[in-house]
Amino acid sequence: MLRLAISLFLFALCSFTSSSSARSFFQSKPRPIDSFLPKPKLENAGVCSYTVIIKTSCSSVSYTRDKISIAFGDVYGNEVYVKRLDDPKSRTFEKCSSDTYKITGPCMRDVCYQYLLRQGSDGWKPENVKIYGSSIRSVTFYYNLFLPNSVWYGFNVCNGIGFDKSSDHQPIIASALAAAM
Repeated sequence: MLRLAISLFLFALCSFTSSSSARSFFQSKPRPIDSFLPKPKLENAGVCSYTVIIKTSCSSVSYTRDKISIAFGDVYGNEVYVKRLDDPKSRTFEKCSSDTYKITGPCMRDVCYQYLLRQGSDGWKPENVKIYGSSIRSVTFYYNLFLPNSVWYGFNVCNGIGFDKSSDHQPIIASALAAAM
């Protein structure tokens, strides 16, 4: 009887989370990924368009000249990597602002990992990163901390249990919950 109740609860939970059109990942905080290496572009992959909105915290530095990179992908190995999002001439990543990027890359299922890399001496505190596209549900990753220099930092909740793909699928030490916005 208890087994049936648990099974019904898990079925209802899966049905609710998979039917939502937007997701947010909550973790105690993003984690460094020591051995992450962005993948080279796939040759014969379909091309899809994504919108990435990065909101800089109001407690960040006034603006940064640091180099900012992003990588995100799905559980099937499809990945989008942009070596440099920043533009020092346009003062991107000013505090209390949002920067929007239109990015093309391989078509993917839902995004389950996302990392940022900051290189420089100014410092920068992203508040959140929102990713959406026509082939995926929108997802928001919450940072709200100063990124360390020269370290990929972010989230990996692939397979729904917080696995870090860069270390032979060892669990990340924080819980991940998918919820409707």
